Formats: sequence, structure tokens, C-alpha cells
Amino acid sequence: MQVDVPTLVLIPAIAALAPLAARAFGRWIAIPVVIFEIVLGIVLGPSALGWVQPDPFIELLSDFGLAMLFFLAGQEIDFEAIRGRPLVRASLGWAISIVLGLAAGWFVDPDAGAVFIGIALTSTALGALLPILRDAGMLRTPFGVSVLAIGAAGEFLPLIAISLFLSGRSPLHAAIVLVAFAAITGVAIWRASKGDGRRLHEAITATLHTSGQFAIRLVILVMLALVGLSIVLDLDMLLGAFAAGVIARLLLDGAPEQDRRTIEVKLDGIGFGVFVPVFFIYTGVTFDLEALVEDARTLLMLPLFTALLLVTRGVPSALLAPPGSSARDRISTGLFGATGLPIIVAVTTIGVEAGDMDSGTASALVGAGLLSLLLFPLIAIAIARSGSRRPRQESNLRPRD
Repeated sequence: MQVDVPTLVLIPAIAALAPLAARAFGRWIAIPVVIFEIVLGIVLGPSALGWVQPDPFIELLSDFGLAMLFFLAGQEIDFEAIRGRPLVRASLGWAISIVLGLAAGWFVDPDAGAVFIGIALTSTALGALLPILRDAGMLRTPFGVSVLAIGAAGEFLPLIAISLFLSGRSPLHAAIVLVAFAAITGVAIWRASKGDGRRLHEAITATLHTSGQFAIRLVILVMLALVGLSIVLDLDMLLGAFAAGVIARLLLDGAPEQDRRTIEVKLDGIGFGVFVPVFFIYTGVTFDLEALVEDARTLLMLPLFTALLLVTRGVPSALLAPPGSSARDRISTGLFGATGLPIIVAVTTIGVEAGDMDSGTASALVGAGLLSLLLFPLIAIAIARSGSRRPRQESNLRPRD
């Protein structure tokens, strides 16, 4: 595999510079660090300066970063907190979103691209929202748990839709394969939640501060095993990564609290410190800015898709916020729900490679995802903090110190 040395050096340079830029701008406005990663990728990539070029090795690291992002999202979900009515409401909201999304997709592109556009418009960037909510101190609040349920539905259910309708197989064949994957992962989840983990946790504690690092190695094994299973079954690898995060959380649930916190910090360091930034930077590097701006009609799709994210994903999320939510909380919930990017990137990549979506439409969709990630969380946090109330939580939330 040929490696472009300037790209190999500049990618981590951008990753190191991005949080410093976010911190500097944070004196005036709290811009998510991923925005700087993507924008710097665009500026230094082929669309502008051309210092960073698409590279097979960096692309592989980017794919791993995307998988790590979905793994961390799956690990963060506390099903004890969101089970019951919060998750039912979130799933119902996504069902409304897919109907609206497919209708919008057909309006924009009546041909095969309608399904790609429709699924992309129903996604929520839970993995990207987690650090934003955590940095804002809102992740473990009732409001944050409500957003977590919406994000779980908006990240997991589009992956199911991708596997069923965008895999190139008949829906029946895809459904059979998906059921097989669900059965295998279901057994793994049951075993992780029911098994006696005393010896496992003893091994974790004994090696946590040594070069053995058994817990980290075990977690990476689980993730790559389920990603590999997804690839073998010709499913989207993100489905396996997401399921692996759920299993890893169950495996570590019985560990001593201090050990669990240490493992979470280390996984965050590996994910958000190493691999996840590569995905966002490479998204900027491969962003086709020329295809977006060379045609006026394509450029007009950018605000159109941004508005459609609000309509198809934001409105159902806001309407199905927990009972008792204030208008401010509903608006904030809708804005968080409408924030999308990683699945949009995945869907548009599949569509362009299959020849069902042109590069301009894909760039407009990804651009709308970028705008949603830049604008919606900032506005949502500002609105939520300006209110004095929080939505009443319909969950079994257990506070985590």
C-alpha cells in the first residue's frame, strides 16, 4: 500500500490543531471541534490547497474511525435509562421521519436516488452529539437522556434501513441475513448480560494499569469481530460496530466503578483522540466542493436539504418530546434530532458508488449535514440553557457520577 507522506503528517497535524482552534473560538462561540476538523480537511484537501490527498491508508484509518464512532455511540447508550416510553416515542418519531424523508427524496429525485436521500434525511448524528452534550454538561440530565433515546433510534434504525434496501439484494434476502445477524448478536448480548463476569473483571483489574491492557484489547476484539461479521454477511459494518458498543457496555457493567471509568476514559482517548478525528478530517478531504458550487441548482440543494433535515427529522423529534416539555425544550430536542452527518456520508458514498446518486447531490447532502452539525447543536444548547425547565423524564435513569 502506497502512503502519501505529507498526508500522513498533515492529518494528525489537523487533528492536533482542531481542538486548539475550538478552544480559541470558544471565547466567543462554542463551535464543535469536528467542524474545525472537517473545514481544515476541505481547506487542505484537493478542493482548495491540495496539500492533503485521498490516500488508501488514510481511508482505511478513516473507516476504522467511523466504526469507532458508532461503537462509542452504542457503548454510551444506557438502555435501562431509555427503555419504555422514551424509546417507543423515539422509534415512532423515526417512523414518521422515514415517511417524510422518502416523500422528500422522491420530490428531489424521483428515480433511484429517492431512497438514498430519504434514509439520509432520517439520521441523527448520535456519535457526534455525544461529546457536544458531554462538554455542555447535559449528557446525564433528563433532557440529555431524551436526546439520547432520539439519537439511538436515529442512528440504529437508518442502519437497518441501509442493510435492507441499499445492500443490492432483494429485501427478503436482506431481511433473512439481517435476522441471522440479529440472532448472533442477540445471543452475544444475552450472554454478556447474564454471564458471571467475576473472573473477567479480575483480569481487567489486574491488567488495567499494566502493558497487558486486557480490557481495551477485549473491547477492540468485540468491535472488530462484529464488524467482520457484518462484512461477511454483506451488511453495513456500522451495524456491527454499534452492536459491539452495546455488548462492550454490558461486559463492563459489573466491573468496579473506578475501573469502568478508567476504561471509558481510555476508549474515549483511543476513539476521539486518534481514530474518530481521522474520519471527520478525511470527510473534509474527500468533500467534492467543486461539484457543489459549479451548478446553481446543486448549490440551491444545500439550504433545501438543511431545511428538509429540520422538517423530516426535527419536527417529529420535537412533537414526540416527553410530555410536559416546554416549547424551548421541544425546539432544542428537534434541533438535536435533526443533526446528522456520519450516516449521511455513508449513504451518499453507497449511492455514488452504485451510480444511483450524482456527486453534486451527494455533496449537497453532506454539506447540509455539515451545516446541521455546525448550527443545530449550538442553537439547541443556547435555547435549552435559556429556559428554566427541563422535560419530565419518562425513563429509569440512574445517575452516573
